[in-house]
Amino acid sequence: MASKKTGVQYYGTGRRKSSVARVYVVSGKGTITVNGRDVNQYFPFATLVMDLKQPLVISGVEDKYDVVCQVRGGGFTGQSGAIRLGITRALLEAGCDRKALKVAGMITRDSRKKERKKYGLKAARRAPQFSKR
Repeated sequence: MASKKTGVQYYGTGRRKSSVARVYVVSGKGTITVNGRDVNQYFPFATLVMDLKQPLVISGVEDKYDVVCQVRGGGFTGQSGAIRLGITRALLEAGCDRKALKVAGMITRDSRKKERKKYGLKAARRAPQFSKR
């Protein structure tokens, strides 16, 4: 994993919905690896990859660090959000500009999760259709 690379590595944990990402940021050329695969092969949509790279672009270090991450749980959107937060936390550990990341909303964890289904209802809040007769 990331321990194979030489140099200093920075670690950050990211969570979003039910996804958890362990992210290692190592000095390198800018490659991003997710679960042993290239980021463009792992995520099916380019918008998710763009979203995931935002902390690197804002800090201006996209070609300075390699990112290696392990992510579990959830779907593609939750996983990319978890990786984004993990990258942000690792960059803060590396000493990148906190103010720029804070203004862009990268540091705040999105705590929204799926609401549980309640008994007597069809979904979390969806009630059965009312019939007058």
